Parts: sequence; structure tokens; C-alpha cells
Amino acid sequence: MKAAVYRGQGRVSVEPVPVPRIGPGELLLRVEACGICHTDLKKIEYDLLPPPRIFGHETAGIVERVGEGVHEVRPGDRVVVFHHVPCLECFYCRKKLYAQCETYKRVGVTAGWEPAGGGFAQYVKVMDWIVPRGLERVPDGVPAERACLVEPVNTCLKAVAQLDPQPDELVAILGQGPIGLIFTMLVHLRGSRIVATDRIERRRRLALRFGAECAWDPFVVDLEAEVRNLSDGRGADVVIVAASAPGIVEQAVRCSRPGSRILLFAQTSERERIEVSGAAICKEERMLFGCYSASVDLQRESAELVFNGVIPVEELITHRLPLDRIGEGIALALHPDGESLKIVVLP
Repeated sequence: MKAAVYRGQGRVSVEPVPVPRIGPGELLLRVEACGICHTDLKKIEYDLLPPPRIFGHETAGIVERVGEGVHEVRPGDRVVVFHHVPCLECFYCRKKLYAQCETYKRVGVTAGWEPAGGGFAQYVKVMDWIVPRGLERVPDGVPAERACLVEPVNTCLKAVAQLDPQPDELVAILGQGPIGLIFTMLVHLRGSRIVATDRIERRRRLALRFGAECAWDPFVVDLEAEVRNLSDGRGADVVIVAASAPGIVEQAVRCSRPGSRILLFAQTSERERIEVSGAAICKEERMLFGCYSASVDLQRESAELVFNGVIPVEELITHRLPLDRIGEGIALALHPDGESLKIVVLP
């Protein structure tokens, strides 16, 4: 089969590799679509993991073959696969902090070498601890490129559930890339007021379409002043930091009110450093916290939001590329132009 193999120093090479062999409890999935996610882009761009690896974890496909003892699905079924599932028994699982569970941290989907998601390949092996809890059936009529967005929707839904925005609250969402726009869709379902920022005009227009009442270029407007004008001088009740850029967390603090809730969603790099006033957090009683990865508790709900078209995630897809052009897709995702948003690989 063909796969996009990460070879180190930011290089990804499309080359032939063996189709994975499956054992008892496992299944072989023929990949129909896999989204390009910035989590994988960071690993490629900054050489965060040793090569060779095959990345890609926003994966939808068709069950090709099942191992002995697999009864959850059969060949021909269309599914979305989650590459992490928790044990549901450890200290962190009992606290519902699934992303901190040691079992959850083990990647359970691979196209070869050290498991890394594998969706940038024609086939992946889904391992035995993933099969019972890490699959969602895709209904007939739902395109694979829409279905593969269930995983990123789950991650955002988990964060929104933690934030619990209320209808009378003003929510500022900083960054309107694919993730920021998913946040805008989900917060709009809660009935909250939304303001958004992004440098790219098309993304600001989409934010307005998906529920924001205002969308600004943060390099052009005085964001703090604009937010205060909409909140009787107080600042935003909730801020979601959905992009990673120098100074963006500090900006989130400045445009929020005392007692606000500030979510860091895109700050996943160990190299990233943040400096804010201690008094802005302690004396002004802000809550600053992070949220990472998906929740097994919200897996079905996120799938239904996508499959039933409750949120129009398919409108985020601007590029559908064959595997041979994944290099082009990675470059575009790292350096988006005025039109590009979500890029999906169709192996």
C-alpha cells in the first residue's frame, strides 16, 4: 500500500509500505478520509518524535477485515476510529481526566512502525483495546470527509462542556481556523453571544455566518476596547484561545473581565511560554485552564452532531487531496492562504 512516511527533519515521503497484519481482537480499516490536524503538523515541523512514523488520526474508513473475537463490526461497515481510548478504571479515569490516563496515552491505530495514528495511508490496523470503545458507525449517505471530522468536534465539545457557556454570557473566541470555527458553531448552540478574531478575512466572514455577532482582525482593532464596548465596560465572560501565537494568551486575559473563564486549547508545545500578571489571575479571580484531546463520554454525541448535520462542519473543508499530494496539503495547512481551511486527505 501507499503511505506518507515521516522521515525526520520535517520531511514526509509517500512510499510503499506493507499492509498491516492484524491479530485477534484487531481489525484492518481501509482509509477513506483523514483530516490534517495541527497536532500532527507540530510533530512534523518541529521533529517532536523520532522517525519513521505514519501520522494522521482524524480517520474514517471501511472495515476490510476483522480478527478473531471481533463482534462489534464486520467487513463492509463504515466507521470513524478514535486512536485513543481510556481504561475507565484508573485514578484519572475516575476523575474523568481521560487524556491523563496511561492507557489513553497509548496510540492504538497504526499503519506501520511506532503507532502514530496511521491515517495518512491506505490501510490502518486498529488494535484490540481500541475496537470495543473507539469506533463509531458512519450512517449511509454521510461522506467520509465529513465523518472524519468527528474526532476534532469531540475535542471541542469536551472543552465547551467544561467551560459551560451560558446564554447571558459573552464569549470571545481567539482564532477562527477550523478548530476556532467549530468552537463558534458549538458555542452558538449554547445560545451565548460570540465575538471572534482572526487575521484572515474569509475566516471572519465564516465566523459571522456560524453565529458570531462581531469578527475582527486583532492586528487592526483594539480588541480590549471593542469587547468592553459590548459588555458594559467589563470584558468577556469567557475566552477560548483557539490559536497559538505570541502574546495571544496575554491578549485573552486583557479582554476578559474579572472572574472570567479562559480556556487554552492550542497551547500544546512544551516550548511555548506564557507570562501574565499574577494579580490578573489571583486578585481578579480569573480561572485559567487547559483542555486536551477527546472524551469517550462525548463520543456518541459528537458523532451525532456531525452525522446529522447539526453543525455544518463539511463547509470547513476547502481541499480534498489524494495521498500523493499530502506534501502540498501539509505546506498549505502550515501556511494557510486567504481561502484554505480544513484539508482532508483521500488515500
